[in-house]
Amino acid sequence: MISVEPLFIDGKPFTAVTVKLPKTNFMSVSSEKGYIMCGALDVQLLNDKLKDRKIIAGRAVGVRTIDELLEAPLESVTYEAESLGITAGMKGKDALLKMF
Repeated sequence: MISVEPLFIDGKPFTAVTVKLPKTNFMSVSSEKGYIMCGALDVQLLNDKLKDRKIIAGRAVGVRTIDELLEAPLESVTYEAESLGITAGMKGKDALLKMF
């Protein structure tokens, strides 16, 4: 099952996507500039092989719901996210507000 829902943080719109897969869920929350995602995100790949795309993204691990993704500290972020002041350890929802 795939769920796509609007989500508002401090009145700002984002899109939450959940894909239920066998034994796991894939989740992301995005703005028009960037996104946060569950542990499925390969930040190293974005920073190395896709560096020219300047992707703004962060990854949280051990989360099972969108609410957990928003509250979890980010485990890693892309170089482009760092340039916006987004850092590892920052809550997902705080990172998203910097991507707006």
